[in-house]
Amino acid sequence: MTDIEKTAGEQNTPPAGPEAIRAIPVRHYGRYVSAVIAIALLVAIIYAFAQGEINWNAVPDYFFDDRILTGVGKTLLLTVLSMVIGIVGGIVLAVMRLSKNPVTSSIAWFYIWFFRGTPVLVQLFLWFNLGLVFHYVNLGPLYKDEWSDFMTPLLTALLGLGLNEAAYMAEICRAGLLAVDEGQTEASHALGMSYGKTLRRIIIPQAMRVIVPPTGNEVINMLKTTSLVAAVQYPELFRFAQDIGQNSGAPVEMYFLAAAWYLIMTSVLSVGQYYIERYYARGSSRQLPPTPWQKVKAHLTTFSSRKVTA
Repeated sequence: MTDIEKTAGEQNTPPAGPEAIRAIPVRHYGRYVSAVIAIALLVAIIYAFAQGEINWNAVPDYFFDDRILTGVGKTLLLTVLSMVIGIVGGIVLAVMRLSKNPVTSSIAWFYIWFFRGTPVLVQLFLWFNLGLVFHYVNLGPLYKDEWSDFMTPLLTALLGLGLNEAAYMAEICRAGLLAVDEGQTEASHALGMSYGKTLRRIIIPQAMRVIVPPTGNEVINMLKTTSLVAAVQYPELFRFAQDIGQNSGAPVEMYFLAAAWYLIMTSVLSVGQYYIERYYARGSSRQLPPTPWQKVKAHLTTFSSRKVTA
């Protein structure tokens, strides 16, 4: 009887489970070494600038100077106008490049080849000094004037930056148009749409998902490239910073000031680029990535829930 009870008790006892695995994290010593080296280099750079003869008080003194703010406004205006010229010209050149007409396709190819193959600074000086070759601008009954009065620093900057940007935007737009499946074009033609209507209604809206990210990078790059127009006497942020630096005896400090303003403007443009990319990604992504504000709210909610639980 006792043996039977022991046997029944042994049968009711659940079998022992497998022993829990003890995971030991891998130690990445290389990460620690690289982090220490990076921090040491950063500290060394900060110490070197702290020991230099730099009047850091001059930066906040002139940060909101009227000339600096005027330069910021002109820099933004020049960026917008140059990008409008570049985007419009790029779309036209991309359509010409994809055309089956060999003449228009060859003209677009030559334009892209020339403007992508020459530096922007060279193009600016070329436009600025064409007055040595052409003394007058004669458009018949429409317009006639001396070249020096016609080719102002603003027009020189717009032509130099905008026409150069059109060559790069043409390749970006062409890549976006080619990324759309050919079946979309065939289906629109089967519905009786013309080539122009197919581009406006079908192709370009779908190509925007590919076109927008590099275009945002081009806008940021254009903002920084506007500093080159100081060489053709156009007064923008960098030119005003140079003038203030020469007059105040603090040229290096004004360069730091200009760099700070460029960082602020590029940061704002980067945020705008993020939201525009997110908007055009709606058709390709089932779930959009969270915005920075949504990430902050999620972390705050998690922190508050942990605090209540504790």
